[in-house]
Amino acid sequence: MKREEAQSRIAHLIDEIKKHDRLYYVEARPIIGDRDYDLLEKELVSLEKAYPELVRADSPTQRVSGEPISAFAAVRHDPPMQSLDKTHSKSELEDFDRFIRKEVSGFTYVVEPKVDGVSLSLRYENRLLARAATRGNALVGDAVTNHIRTIKSVPLSLPEDAPETLEVRGEVYMTRDGFVKLNERAEEEGLEPFANPRNACAGSLKQLDPKVVASRPLDIVIYNAGGIGCDGFNSHSEMVAAFKRWGFPIAPWFKSASTMSEVFDAIDELQRLRHSFRFEIDGAVIKIDERKFHDVLGATAHGPRWARAYKYAPERAETIVEAITVQVGRTGILTPVAELKPIELAGSVISRATLHNADQIARQDVRVLDHVYIVKAGDVIPAIESVITEKRTGEEKVFEMPSVCPVCGGEIVKNEGEVALRCANPACGAKLKRRIEHFASRNALDIKCLGEKVADTIVEMKLAEDILDLFTMNELMVIGYFGKNGEKLLDALDEAKKLPLHRWLFAIGIPGVGETIAKEIAAKHETFFDLVDSSVLKEDKRVVAKAIIDFFASDYGQKFVSTMKALDLNPKSEAKSEIKTSGPLVGMGCVITGTLSRPRGEYAKLIELAGGVIQSSVTSKTKYLIAGANVGESKTSKARALGTTVIGEAELMEMLK
Repeated sequence: MKREEAQSRIAHLIDEIKKHDRLYYVEARPIIGDRDYDLLEKELVSLEKAYPELVRADSPTQRVSGEPISAFAAVRHDPPMQSLDKTHSKSELEDFDRFIRKEVSGFTYVVEPKVDGVSLSLRYENRLLARAATRGNALVGDAVTNHIRTIKSVPLSLPEDAPETLEVRGEVYMTRDGFVKLNERAEEEGLEPFANPRNACAGSLKQLDPKVVASRPLDIVIYNAGGIGCDGFNSHSEMVAAFKRWGFPIAPWFKSASTMSEVFDAIDELQRLRHSFRFEIDGAVIKIDERKFHDVLGATAHGPRWARAYKYAPERAETIVEAITVQVGRTGILTPVAELKPIELAGSVISRATLHNADQIARQDVRVLDHVYIVKAGDVIPAIESVITEKRTGEEKVFEMPSVCPVCGGEIVKNEGEVALRCANPACGAKLKRRIEHFASRNALDIKCLGEKVADTIVEMKLAEDILDLFTMNELMVIGYFGKNGEKLLDALDEAKKLPLHRWLFAIGIPGVGETIAKEIAAKHETFFDLVDSSVLKEDKRVVAKAIIDFFASDYGQKFVSTMKALDLNPKSEAKSEIKTSGPLVGMGCVITGTLSRPRGEYAKLIELAGGVIQSSVTSKTKYLIAGANVGESKTSKARALGTTVIGEAELMEMLK
């Protein structure tokens, strides 16, 4: 290919990838599958390697670039990144409204979610992302440009109708689902978990290596103008619409209101929806829509007079720690758990809360019989917020971690650099139970009828002494213990043998190897045995690649490989021909729920044949929620709040025609 042809092709590929990034990450309506997207990226990388002088600053290949930094450069904000004055009651909002009406008339309000993240400024020059900076002390923040480039929803360049120089402001956040998985991974690796998504987000932006930041589930919402480029808009709502047109992610919920009564209705509606967003919110933001009044009203040293933040009361409940027990996970980590007097919180009954590790217990000084406040970290995970020390009676008991494994009596060790205690006994029954449970989980080998209780029985009855022993269990004993479910279990084990490589790699349970990493690595290998001495893994500098190499080099890993050979099991990577790149639902996330007229698996197969992607729960990437009968309003409301279209069986079948 000639240089001129390469330059033209690179420009086309960049435009195509930018378009698909926006459709996937911002609008949640992809039109191509992962395979086709990967081919576009691969071709771009190949051309840029051949013609390095043609690499553009806005190329998607430049999202994760540069070496780790030693310190953050300071960025001065002009104008300052002020914060909002906060109110905690509707009467305070009425005072705000009275003040506004004394100063101006003929205005409307807009109400937006108050995202609980890290404030950020993005500056574009010549329509290219030139700088990203945290709020800092409002006057000076940290330059985090390479960090923010890793967030795929952030446009690296702007369309022609955007100003050449533009500064916008918003909030970086960690997704709820991502927060849960990040903490699960941290605990598996014996590290200290994050307290909440905001702390996890702030900690991620403090990392010195952009490649580490790229591995964190961060996203962004843009909601305000910065110092330049937005003077021509008459209203805030008009400006936000332009942000969306230019490719910025904006809040998925937005209300206009003419009166305080309508404002109150809006903030109440938002509070009901707060758990359905992919990010945490801690309140609502009320702004005057007409921007001509912003200068009239001006600002204090702290924040603008034309906006207020309304903070929701924290959702927490008081209960009693009745006991503290210790669980042993599949990697041997000992996790203390507070057994609570059951209490209702945020729509569910809470009876347990993880205490993570001994350091966490000491830090909070949690004792048995303490009165405590319970919250949901990330609106998902029950956690003890604080101890109500003034209610102590002297009957409370200080808890100490066990000196030996509470399950097998094995030695307890603490690895260097970890906060967790581990059972060192490789034959610990508790570790095997949880490993079997993970091995059989839906996104691993999906072995039906093999849940927690069945896994416990298999280990206690010595039907299996390792996960691969599941395939050689005595069939008569399995059916004898589990009856009809035993027959289903044996059938599911046969089906599991046919599953693709990435499912097996995830099922093994190597620390750090989640579903996404497993798919990525499996795609670069033909079969399971290709992983064992993989040159691809040896060239991969990531910690997770080393973890896989170490697994196969270990005594257990070598035994595992030998057993796979003896069982004649060699899972293959998904055939390229099996990956759908066309069809009425190609690349679209679909969730099936409720009571249906046909088996759910039948619908799932039809959707996959049409190119759709079956998801277990509704996220911002879900295009359709296929709802049968007996579906709760909360589930459909959450779907609509995330931009998901709710359809029935008839509508689905019409699409599939």
